[in-house]
Amino acid sequence: MQSTDKRPLSWLLQQFQLKPGKPAILSGLRSLFILGVPIGIGIITNHAAESAIATMAAWFVGMVNVDGAYRQRATAMIAATIGVTLMFLIASLVSNNLWLAIPTTFLVIFIAGLASLYGNVAASVSLITSIMFVISLAKFASFSNWSTLILHCALCLAGGAWTSFLLLGLWAVRPDVPAMQIVANCYLSLSQFVNLASQRGVNPDERQEWTRQFLQAQDTVIQDLTSARSVWTTIWTRQRGATLRGNQLLVLIEDVNQLVNSVVALSELLAIASEHQLFYRLQEEIQQVIEQLAIALQMLSEAISNDKPLRVYARGKNSVHLGDLDRTVEALEHRWEVLRAQVFNQTINLQIDEYPDVVNIRKITASLTKLAQQVHTDADVVTDLIQGKKSSITQRDISPPAQSEPTAIIDTLRQNFTFESVLFRHALRLALIVTFAELLASVLPLPRGYWITLTALVALKPNFGGTSETTVQRVIGTILGGIIGISLVLLLKNSLAIAVCFLFLVFVAMAVRSLSYSIFIILLTPAIILLLNLIRAGGWEVGVLRIVDSLIGGVLALLGSYLLFPSWERQQLPAQLEKTIRANLAYFQQVIANYLHPEQDASADSMNMLRHQAALENVNANAAAQRLFSEPRHIQGEIEPVMTLITYIRGFFSSVTTLAEHKREFSGEYQFTELKLLTDIIIQILENLADALGQGQSPQALPALDSYLEVIHNQIEQLHTARLSEIARNSQTLTSTLQAVREQTPLSTELDRIVNEIKVMHCVIARLQE
Repeated sequence: MQSTDKRPLSWLLQQFQLKPGKPAILSGLRSLFILGVPIGIGIITNHAAESAIATMAAWFVGMVNVDGAYRQRATAMIAATIGVTLMFLIASLVSNNLWLAIPTTFLVIFIAGLASLYGNVAASVSLITSIMFVISLAKFASFSNWSTLILHCALCLAGGAWTSFLLLGLWAVRPDVPAMQIVANCYLSLSQFVNLASQRGVNPDERQEWTRQFLQAQDTVIQDLTSARSVWTTIWTRQRGATLRGNQLLVLIEDVNQLVNSVVALSELLAIASEHQLFYRLQEEIQQVIEQLAIALQMLSEAISNDKPLRVYARGKNSVHLGDLDRTVEALEHRWEVLRAQVFNQTINLQIDEYPDVVNIRKITASLTKLAQQVHTDADVVTDLIQGKKSSITQRDISPPAQSEPTAIIDTLRQNFTFESVLFRHALRLALIVTFAELLASVLPLPRGYWITLTALVALKPNFGGTSETTVQRVIGTILGGIIGISLVLLLKNSLAIAVCFLFLVFVAMAVRSLSYSIFIILLTPAIILLLNLIRAGGWEVGVLRIVDSLIGGVLALLGSYLLFPSWERQQLPAQLEKTIRANLAYFQQVIANYLHPEQDASADSMNMLRHQAALENVNANAAAQRLFSEPRHIQGEIEPVMTLITYIRGFFSSVTTLAEHKREFSGEYQFTELKLLTDIIIQILENLADALGQGQSPQALPALDSYLEVIHNQIEQLHTARLSEIARNSQTLTSTLQAVREQTPLSTELDRIVNEIKVMHCVIARLQE
């Protein structure tokens, strides 16, 4: 969940924040090599201007964003190579006739905009081919004779083919590298998620900021997990069957899912415990274990990414070194035993309402121990993965992620060829704005006017929030980058120095591209200015022109997003919130069904699917809220109730996940008499809240939930009283009362929290509907 701080300085700094992760050094080196060869050939042969065509094509094909199997990558690269060549050819044929160029621009951009209907890869290919068309139309394309046109098209094809040959050749050596890297990303984002959990009780005054960061980190893990499952399914389809390495990666992917659930439940337990003094007697040891868990997960990420084991030690078999984690777990367990003895030796002074704190601390300790054991198991899998060994661990009953059936191309197009489709409206809006920008740049005496068209093309997104964010980042990045570019042009007078500086900027830009779009633009802008100077196409004035043109293009993108068939998030948000509540409700119903009918537990696959769907809808709801923040104030309406609702839906999800994790310790021998009645009413309330959002009506009045809770409180108090009497006689014996206390205390606590979350959600939805 992103920050909503709108103070100018804070907001500006947010545009340049780096995302979690490391610079893609390998990507930077690849780009360096991809561009260095055609540029070098152009300088050596004294045909720098002609080599710019091949350089541009090579660069654009290298920027196609695709994850997945080798076949997918090859298809995308080949399509991009053919696409940029075709765009160059079309631009050349129409460039000499303005009234032919304008309708062609509209048609090309409209078709490219519709390509996003077929996924991210198609959208990425269509974007780079659109950029090639705009640049070619303005800069390179001019039909003078067929021989020149054929030569230029051949250069374009050669540049794309060079990039495809280089990258596909590298991928062919290790076709499973994408899966390895994305699994490594999962463990890295999981490490950052766990690290935030360690700060749960450190700064109570900054609880709101911690919650924002924690939920944002959780969303990142869920998104990485979804991507990992998709890539795995693409590489190791059911028809082909998974290899040994594929099976091991699948185990690691699904273990991320289990670890996320355990950490969510742990965070919930920490939230409850931090409200009582007993927790602070173990806080330091708990924090140290969580920090070591985060470090261990980061080590696993590095081992998977580098495909070589880290420091190893003997533990029955080679494993990633986890000695520090083991020592902190042992220290926590020892400290818990000491604290437990001290508390039970003072049983006579222990109050009934204090006993749940003891149970909760014991559960936190047990959860951390299990998490450490799970990390050990994954470390063994990682070691086997890297060493190519087979182990019994990978024989667990884990099913491959389900594959969705592909929809026919024509059917998809037919279903979306209507104004009801957001992507159809976006494609039409994009075509109109880009065509207008092209007409403006052609009619008015604007040097380098195609930069206006390029900025509008790249900045315009399907929603106003995305457009405004991209526009601001691009304009600010262009201004700062333009200043850098102007300075470099004035300082560098030698072609070789300019070429070296250009390649260095490209290297750094591509390395940080995935971490910050703003910084990428800051570095890309001077690189383009230097490239134009390298082919003698401009001086320092080019930097000023680029800044001015980017401002004009950004304004056009914002006006187009605001005026042409806008899709305001405020109108769509209720439908997304309804979908989110229903996904969380389905998850809750299954978890409660497992408690009420333990003999009929749902399969792990079914539970994982429901949990993952609820988590994804939570991510989607948060993304929708962030888009709402970026819309004009008079459109977005009141934001605070929306964020409150999303926060409490996320809290409800955490409570349900905690119940799902606790179910593994639940025998079912003792049941609260009011559990079914209470949960049935909760289900009815959630259904009514979803209906209220979908139908735009006020929800029904809340029934008396507290009366059911009161009965459960009385029952749990009786259990605690009986257990305290047992402790006074013998605190070491495992009795049926102790078993019931351990099972029912967390259940009672989470039911309290769920009821509170339901009440707030009801209140907020009633306020929204007013």
